[in-house]
Amino acid sequence: MRNLLCFILIPLLGCLTYGQNKQILYDFGDIPQSLLVNPATIMDQDYHVGIPFLSQVSFHFGSSGVSAYDIFGKSNVDINTRIRNVIYGLDKYDFFSVNQQLEILSFGWKNSKGIYYSGGIYEELDVFTYFPKDWAILAWEGNSEHIGRNFHFNDISVTAELLSVFHFGANKRINEKLTLGARAKIYSSIAHARSTDNEGVFKTVEVEGSDNIYIHRIINADVTVQTSGIQSLSDAGSGAAVANEMLSRVFLGGNLGLGVDLGATYQIKDNLIATASLIDIGAVFHTKDAESYEAKGNHNLDGIELLFPALSDGESAYDYYNDIEDNFENDIPVDTINSSYTQFRPLKVNASIKYGFGKKQNSKVCDCLNKDKGEDWREEVGLQLFAIKRPKKPQFAYTAYYKRRFGDFLIGKLTYTIDQYSATNVGMGLSTNYNWFNFYVAVDNILKYPNVAKAKNVSLQLGFNLKIDKNE
Repeated sequence: MRNLLCFILIPLLGCLTYGQNKQILYDFGDIPQSLLVNPATIMDQDYHVGIPFLSQVSFHFGSSGVSAYDIFGKSNVDINTRIRNVIYGLDKYDFFSVNQQLEILSFGWKNSKGIYYSGGIYEELDVFTYFPKDWAILAWEGNSEHIGRNFHFNDISVTAELLSVFHFGANKRINEKLTLGARAKIYSSIAHARSTDNEGVFKTVEVEGSDNIYIHRIINADVTVQTSGIQSLSDAGSGAAVANEMLSRVFLGGNLGLGVDLGATYQIKDNLIATASLIDIGAVFHTKDAESYEAKGNHNLDGIELLFPALSDGESAYDYYNDIEDNFENDIPVDTINSSYTQFRPLKVNASIKYGFGKKQNSKVCDCLNKDKGEDWREEVGLQLFAIKRPKKPQFAYTAYYKRRFGDFLIGKLTYTIDQYSATNVGMGLSTNYNWFNFYVAVDNILKYPNVAKAKNVSLQLGFNLKIDKNE
C-alpha cells in the first residue's frame, strides 16, 4: 500500500512546476501581452487586438528539486532506491506547482494624449504545494523505523485555484524620463482550495513495562482545509451541467474579488532604463459555496491493549475497528463550517535595468524624437529580478538577458535564469511582425529539450495579435 501511495504521489507532484515568472515576456514591448507583467511597458504600436483564445497560451510545468528522469530514467539503481533517494533528497521547502493561462480577449489603443489603454479577459490555473517530506517518509517506510519521531502536520501546505480575470489598464509618459502604468482587475473564482498553516504532530512511542508495545499519538492537531465552488460542482452531476456552471463562473458568476497591478518605467539616461512592477495586489472574497473542514484535538491509539480484551469477550474484529474509528472521531472531530473567507492573491514583484546600444531602429528624424516609441535601440542587455509571495516564504529568480532587433520583422530575446530549479536555465523568445500580424513564442530551459525528462521545469508561451500603427 505504501508503494502504491508513493507511485501515485510522486509522479503527480513531478508533473507540476513553479510558474508565473515570465522573464522572457517581461519588458518585451513588441509583444502586447508584456503589459500583463508590467502595465508601464512602453508600446510601439497605436492599436492591438489579440486573436481570441490564441493571443496568449501559457503553460509551465516542473518542480524545484526532482525531475522525472531522477525516478524513471534509465539506471542500474533499483527504482525503489531511487524513490527513497528522492524523498530524502528533498526538504519541506521544496515545492511543486503548475501555472496555466489562456487569454480569451485582448485589446488596446493609444489616444491623442499618448495614453495607452488596454484590457481583456484571461483564465488562470495556479496550483502550489510544498513537498510534505514527513508524510512522504511515513507513506513510503511506515513508522516502524521511526519510533519517537515527530511527523509534522505543518509540512502539509497546498493551494489551488481556477479563476478568470477581467482587467483594464492604462499607461502614460509623465515626462521625458518617467512612464507610469496601472491595471484594475476583477477576479471571478471558478474553484478554490487551500490548506496552509497546519499544526500538530503524529508520533509512535514505545512503552516500557506494559503489555502494550507501542502507542500512536496525535498531539495538538489543528488542520484546516478551505474550499469554495467545489461542492456545487460535485453536486451538479452530469458533465454538461458542470461545464455550464463553470462557464457562468468565468463570466463573473463565481466568487468575486478586486485587484490592481502597478508599474513604472524610468529612463535614467538615453540608453539606460529601469523598470518595476507589482502584479496582483488584491484578494478574492469567497462568500458563496464556501466550506471549511477543521480537525482539532489529541488522540492516543493503544491497539494491542484494546484488541485482545475485545476479542476475548466475543467482539468481532469489525466491531473493534468501528470502536477505533469512533474513538478517533470523538477525540478529533472533523467540523464542516459554511462561512466566508478571504484569499489574497500571490503578489508578484518584477524589477529590471537594461542598457541599449547599437544604431537606433528609428531612422527618421520625427520618429527619433517621438519619445512614445519604446524600442529604439537595436540591441539591449539587461538584468531582471522576479519574486512571488508563497505560504512559507517568498521565492526569487534572477535573469540576465540579451535582446536584438533584426530589422522590422524579427526580434529575439535570449535569457539566462538562476532560480530554485537550477543555475542553467536558458530561454529564448521570438516576436515576428508581418504587416499588421504579430506572432510570438517563448520557451524556457532549452538546454534540456534533447531530453525533457531531465528538466525540472519546462515552459511555453505563444500568441497571435494584430498590431496597427496609424503612421504606417
